[in-house]
Parts: sequence; structure tokens; C-alpha cells
Amino acid sequence: MQPMWAIGLMTGTVLDGMIDIACIRTDGVHVYDFGPWKLAPYPTDLRGLLGEAVAQALTWRFEGAEPPIFAEAERALSRAQAEAVAQFLVENDMRPGEVAAVGFHGQTVLHRAPVPGRFGDTRQLGDGQLMADILGIDVVYDFRTADMRAGGHGAPLSASYHAALLKRVHAGPEVAALNLGGVGNVTWWDGKDQFEAFDTGPANGPINDWIMRHGAGEMDVDGAIARRGRVDEARLARLLDHPYLSAAYPKSLDRYDFTADMADGLSLEDGAATLTAFTAGTVGRSLDLLPTRPTKLIVCGGGRKNPAIMAALGERAKVEAVPAEAVDWRGDAVEAECFAYLAARVLAGLPISFPKTTGVKAPMTGGIVARHKR
Repeated sequence: MQPMWAIGLMTGTVLDGMIDIACIRTDGVHVYDFGPWKLAPYPTDLRGLLGEAVAQALTWRFEGAEPPIFAEAERALSRAQAEAVAQFLVENDMRPGEVAAVGFHGQTVLHRAPVPGRFGDTRQLGDGQLMADILGIDVVYDFRTADMRAGGHGAPLSASYHAALLKRVHAGPEVAALNLGGVGNVTWWDGKDQFEAFDTGPANGPINDWIMRHGAGEMDVDGAIARRGRVDEARLARLLDHPYLSAAYPKSLDRYDFTADMADGLSLEDGAATLTAFTAGTVGRSLDLLPTRPTKLIVCGGGRKNPAIMAALGERAKVEAVPAEAVDWRGDAVEAECFAYLAARVLAGLPISFPKTTGVKAPMTGGIVARHKR
């Protein structure tokens, strides 16, 4: 397939009120050029609507009819993201006809991993056809469902893109990519043809929730609160004994499988310090599971901006951690770029999930292509 310009969209499970938009030129195998990118804010009322949809999803848990709020939030989210893309095109003097596809991840409200005897489930809010009709561009969406219907975890899907980025910087098996969003995930590449990936554990999610629970803001800016606290080492040791952390991969997590309740009873500062140490500790346990334990991590996602997390990775995970920008990756854009890349792979009929990433029996494609009205 000839290289194409594709736009990717991502909104993370931390519900930070931002839409990540990024454009790359790719054939679904190689990344040829990096186009413009931006972080676009959601309307304030939409952020509240999505928060309520997540809250109701945690009560619903795939039992019975979907909460009616899902349909309302899905329409509002799809329109808001379509409008953000339209503005992005205008700002960058791009025409819809120059873009082959938009990779629209949607908003995850609930994810349940498979267990023996039961397939997993996932729900991302996002109406790809509505977006395609608004923009006049084909939209690829619902990337995870087909994988889960085939017995996979539906996550992480970023592995093939992370591997493409690792190839660009000529990394080998001693270097891995780590994304720290609401949940963490790691991608390891053998330097040749094989890559493996899985969710490491919680990342920013519980820390953010802990800070908000105490009315101290929406996140631990610059890790300042954690750095004033003291880690409860006994509690941390118990937390790191969680069976998920030693389980073989493929494996995946929901944003709320690990919560801020892990720090109950601690002060604001000590709780933040303990949760931060736990995030880093889960990464360390994860690196122990890989075929070759990396000595260096290239970190993308919001967690790379937290100096307390980055320092804890060195101390607790025993690994050198550098931000994405150290190797000329666009740390805030990587996840959105990933879904532009996956959209191109879907259009090319290439697989987006693999036995060593999501656990499907054989590499498989996925996603739904919504064609715009011509």
C-alpha cells in the first residue's frame, strides 16, 4: 500500500479533558513523516458527562442493558472530536481529501479481561459513522471488539506502533517502550521480527484519583506531593504481591482494577508517595517477565512528566527511564499517532493484534471502517 496521511485520536482513561490529535504519513508498516499534532480541550460539560458515563459503567459491569447515558455521551463525544479534527485541518491548511482515514479510539468506559471459560468485554464510546459523515473522511473505529470476540484481551494495541518507533531509533532488546496513562503498558522488541506487550499495572489513574479525593487538584503536578511524602514500605510490599503482577502475559487491565483505595488511611503526601512507588514497582515486576530484561525504558504518556514517577522507575524498577523526547518521539502525541497507524493497518488488511500482545491465537486485523458519504 502507498503511504498515506492518517489522523489519530485518543482520549485516555484519566479523563483529563483533552483530545489528543496527531497526523502521520504511513503505509501501516513504516512511519515516513510526522505531521502536525495538538491537544484540544473538551467542552467542560462533556467532561462531566463522560465522568458520569464511567461511573455508571462501573455499576453496570456488562450486566443487562447499557445505561442510557452511553448513547448520549457517545453522540456528544463523537461530535466534539469531529469538530476538533475539523478545526485541526483548518489550522494546518489541510483538506479532508488529503487524509485517507481517521483512527478514532473513542472513550473507554469499561474493560474486562478474559478469564478461563469467559471471553472478555470492552466498551469504547464512539460513533465512527457519525464522525465520517461530519468530516467527509473515512473513519476506522472500534479497534478492540473483534480481538476480544476471538478470545484476546483487546489490549494493548499499541505494540505494533511502539515496535515501529523502536525500529526508527535502532533500539534492541535492551530498550523497551513504556506508556504511562491511566494504566501502564510496556512493549519489548527483539530487534528483529518479534514484539511482545502487556499492561504493567496502574499508572497515573490511582495517583490522580487520590489527589482529587483530597481536593488537592487533578494530578500530582511535578510529583511535588509525592516527594513530600514517605512510602509505606510494608504496604507497598503487600501491594506488589498482587497475583496480576506475577501472572504470565498476555494480560490486560481496566482503569479501575487498581484504585486509590490502596492508600486508604495514609496522609495525602504519604499516599501519593506510596501510589507512585507502586506504579514504578509494577513496572519492575513486569520487566522481570520479559524474554530479556530491558536496561532502558523510553517513556511516553502523561507519567513521563512526573519527576517522582521517573525517579521511582530508577529506584524501584532498576532501569534507566528517559522521556520520549530524549529520542525525538512526541511524548504527548504517541498514543494518537498509534491510532493513525492502526487505521492505516486496518485499511491495508494488516493485523493489529497478535498472540504475544493481546493473546489471540493468530495475528488478526480488526476495527470497523465507516465510509463517508461521497
